[in-house]
Amino acid sequence: MVKDIVIYPDKRLKLISKEVTEFNEELHELLEDMYDTMVTKKGVGLAAIQIGVPKRVLIINLPKENSEDDEIKKEDTLEIINPVFIEKNGSWKNQEGCLSIPGFYEDIERAKHVILEYYDRYGKKHIIDTDEFLAVALQHEHDHLEGKVFIEKLSILKRKKFEKDWKKKHKSK
Repeated sequence: MVKDIVIYPDKRLKLISKEVTEFNEELHELLEDMYDTMVTKKGVGLAAIQIGVPKRVLIINLPKENSEDDEIKKEDTLEIINPVFIEKNGSWKNQEGCLSIPGFYEDIERAKHVILEYYDRYGKKHIIDTDEFLAVALQHEHDHLEGKVFIEKLSILKRKKFEKDWKKKHKSK
């Protein structure tokens, strides 16, 4: 079921998400709702807190390089529960956006390479070793689990400009 996205500056985006302890039907339903929401809203990733659920759950489905169509295949979705970074290194700047901050994009610097330990929907442990766009997406979504949004990585000047423009834009609605 498609859920509403929590929009900045909603205080729920500041919550630190709780670890998942039960890998059950409720978790599976949450993952299905997150997938439906992400696809409908045309995102590449989504953290559970972005639909108001403070659990350490995120999903990512990156567009395929050199793909003939833009179709997102459900089986290509990474379902990541209780993620922990084992390693982060390098530096890579990439333009980021966020479903919780619609219409705003900015270049953000993050680690270029990451190694992440996580569990799947059945409680099986996995390790992912990746770089560039997937590494950035993992870090972006993981930040949500820590109560952070990508605009917090902006310089003070850019952040002040964003806040001013964002308030002005949302007052008129």
